[in-house]
Amino acid sequence: MSSERIHAGHLGTAPMDRRSFLRRGAFGGVAAGVLATGGLGTLLAACGSTSTAAPSASGSGAKDLGTYALQLGWVKDVEFAGEYIADSNGYYKEQGFSSVNLISGGPNVAPDAVVAAGKALLGISSPPMTAAAILQGAPIVTIGAQYQKNPFAIMSLASSPIPDPKAMIGKKIGVQSTNLPIWNAFLKANNIKPSSISVVPVQFDPSPLVAHEVDGWFAFITNEPNLLKVKGVATHTFLLNDYHYPSVSETYVARTDSLSGSKLEMIKAALVGEIKGWQRAVQDPVLGAKLTVNTYGKSLGLTVAEQTLEAESQNGLIVTADTKANGLFTITPKLIDESIATLKLGGTSIAPSKLFDMSALDQVYSENPSLKSIS
Repeated sequence: MSSERIHAGHLGTAPMDRRSFLRRGAFGGVAAGVLATGGLGTLLAACGSTSTAAPSASGSGAKDLGTYALQLGWVKDVEFAGEYIADSNGYYKEQGFSSVNLISGGPNVAPDAVVAAGKALLGISSPPMTAAAILQGAPIVTIGAQYQKNPFAIMSLASSPIPDPKAMIGKKIGVQSTNLPIWNAFLKANNIKPSSISVVPVQFDPSPLVAHEVDGWFAFITNEPNLLKVKGVATHTFLLNDYHYPSVSETYVARTDSLSGSKLEMIKAALVGEIKGWQRAVQDPVLGAKLTVNTYGKSLGLTVAEQTLEAESQNGLIVTADTKANGLFTITPKLIDESIATLKLGGTSIAPSKLFDMSALDQVYSENPSLKSIS
C-alpha cells in the first residue's frame, strides 16, 4: 500500500490512482470490496485450483523448489524494487527456485484471495485487507512487513507548511472521498473535532493545493510530494503514522498451512531472496528505479527521476531503528499491537495471533544471522 497513481490531469498522466483501489481495505476499517460481493467462497473459486507445489529433489539431489509466484499489490512501479533486484540478480534462484513469477496487481486483483486460493506462495497486501479476508474465512496470515510505517500523509506547500495535526484546525484540507474513512479515524485518534476543519472534496491531482485553493492535501508520502518535486514545487509533509495512527504496510501474506512441513522451506527460501533484494534496493534507489522504468514496468511510461524519488521516500518507511536491529520485514510485538489498535479505530477488531505470525521470518534470521545487517 504505497505509491498511488494520479489520474491524468495537470500534474501527471500516470495510471489509475492507487488509493481508489485501496479503499476496499482502507485503515478506516472499510472491508475488502472484492470480498463484499459473493463472499470468500466465490472469490476463491474464481482464482482456480492450487498451483504452488511442494519442493522436490532434482536428479542431482539438489532441492528444486519450482516456481516462486509472488502476487504484487499493485502494477509494477518502484514500490516493488526489491523484487525486481532479487529476480534480476538471481537471488531467488540461489535459494532453489527454478523460475520466478512476479504477478502484476491492479484494481481488480485481491492479493489475499490469490494467496488463499494457492495461486501464489506469497502476496503483498495490508493489514486492513488481510484482516477483512481472515474475518471472512480466508486461511491466510501476515508473516512480515516491508513498510514499518503506513504511507498516508498530510501535504502542504513549503511556503505555508502545516507541521502537525493540530495545525490543521481552521484550515481547508483536500481529502478524496475514498480516504474519508481513514481521515475520520485519524481525527478521532488525535481528538480533533471534524467540524474544526474544512474538508474540501478533491480527486487525486494535487493542482488545487498548488493553486492555493486548499491549505493541505491528503497524500501518500511516496507519491504526490515527489510528483510535485519534479515539477519544481516544494512541499512539507507529516505522516499520519507519527501522530497516533501507526501501522505496518506492504505486508507479506501466506497461507497458514504454508508455515509448516515442506511448504515452510519454500516460504523461508522466498524470504531470504526478498531480504537480499530489498537490502540492495535500500542501498541503491537508482537501481530499483531503472529496473522499474526500463524493464519490469516499462509499459507504464514512468521516469527514472520520479521513481528514484519514490524509492528514496519509501526507504524512510522501510528502514527504522527496529529493522536496523532486527532485520528487514520484522514486526515487533509493540508494532503488532499498534497496528491492531489502528485497525480498531476504524471498526475492525481481530486478535493479533489471527493476523500476524512471525515464526517463519524468525527462523530465517536465526538460521542466517548475517542477513540482519541492512547496510
